Amino acid sequence: MNEITQIRKLSLWIFIIPLSAINLCLFISQNPEFLENTIFTVDQIGRSNFSIPYLDGSLSISRASRTFPQYLIFKPSMILTAVLLYYYWKNNNDLVNKLYSTEINYRFKTFGILSAVFLAIHSIFLGIKFDIQIYKLFRRVILLLFIVFELIAQGYLVYHLFKLKVKIEKLINKKVLIMKILLVSVLIVVALLSVPTLVTKGNTHFKHMLEWNYFVGVILFYLLSNFFWRRTT
Repeated sequence: MNEITQIRKLSLWIFIIPLSAINLCLFISQNPEFLENTIFTVDQIGRSNFSIPYLDGSLSISRASRTFPQYLIFKPSMILTAVLLYYYWKNNNDLVNKLYSTEINYRFKTFGILSAVFLAIHSIFLGIKFDIQIYKLFRRVILLLFIVFELIAQGYLVYHLFKLKVKIEKLINKKVLIMKILLVSVLIVVALLSVPTLVTKGNTHFKHMLEWNYFVGVILFYLLSNFFWRRTT
């Protein structure tokens, strides 16, 4: 099926592009001397000492990515990822319609496309400064909606794939299906357990550490999608 081929390709790029972008921004933030005395001199706010934020939460993805020149990498990468997400969810919807012999827009497509829209909006507004408190709230709400809609979309898709597992057993790797179910379940549980900490002041390092690892967890779903479907001709 052509949809499977497209899904495998899209899912791989959706994992590689944002993961490469945030870690490249982190590298530039920690090694600004490589761009010293060039037109890409790193902004002072975007500089940091060496650390592993996945483990120590020393800085946020936002701080590593929102200043010049890191945003030249981060923003286009996330907007491109949002476009790829649109086609990923559309192709999954087409595939599930074909398997169910239906012609409808499933909820995972709706929530998946909404998550892509909010990712693009968040990327566009990242680093833009407004001296109004509501702007900060707006940015946080947009990021939260991206995460919430992404988890809902992933959950609905896994649910339908599980229902179809007998029909598509020759096309899939069942072990990866279990891994996808476990991953989505863990992401949901972690999100719910983290709410009390996230809504209170303090615990900055924990919040940053959670941010880096959670982002990787969300896009890991797409890497698994690449291995979930077997190659088709």
